[in-house]
Amino acid sequence: MRILLAEDDSVLADGLTRSLRQAGYATDYVQNGQEADSALSTQDFDLLILDLGLPKMSGLEVLRRLRARNSHLPVLILTAADSIEQRVKGLDLGADDYMAKPFALSELEARVRALTRRGAGGGPTVIKHGPLTYDQVGRIAYIGEQMLELSARELGLLEVLLQRTGRLVSKDQLVDHLCEWGEEVSNNAIEVYVHRLRKKIEIGGVRIATVRGLGYCLEKFPETPAGNTPGSPAAPMPR
Repeated sequence: MRILLAEDDSVLADGLTRSLRQAGYATDYVQNGQEADSALSTQDFDLLILDLGLPKMSGLEVLRRLRARNSHLPVLILTAADSIEQRVKGLDLGADDYMAKPFALSELEARVRALTRRGAGGGPTVIKHGPLTYDQVGRIAYIGEQMLELSARELGLLEVLLQRTGRLVSKDQLVDHLCEWGEEVSNNAIEVYVHRLRKKIEIGGVRIATVRGLGYCLEKFPETPAGNTPGSPAAPMPR
């Protein structure tokens, strides 16, 4: 999951960025409204954390322009504790949630988890896919009852694929969702991450199909017909 943080307080922004990265989110940071509007116009993110009191362009104007482009990107606005009028305007312009400063990092992280789930189509905090279970809150994956040892990048990759089960995800899309600005991640590196994740989940019959030149797809796990053994894998796609 990739987050854009728009916050002009460098101390607060540094703390939030560190916290979000430790939680496994690729996090990019801008300090003014013009930079935020430019980034949102040209790149894909999974969540925007938006301070309303930005220089050069207000957070409300950034939000207005975002929604004018028909973007459904989840937006969490940050406001001063006494700015009730700004909060109301932000919600009316299409923000999904707000937090008043100061706030607890644990609460912000919980709201981020809720909004990223909503942006991916909602659903439960625990995703089940055949024998694979993924806890989006704890960011832990299991095959059966065995916990998988996954790197932060492998967890992010698994999350993207699970939220798009049965749909093709290109390498460029994976880079967009997993990587921050300035990260040099090649297509070969994405192939390595997919290979490592594939080895760890295929023991349970969960398959990542490769469509050469196009990308990857987490195969749908079929409903088990009467008389068949539960957990039987789907017919393989081209690899």
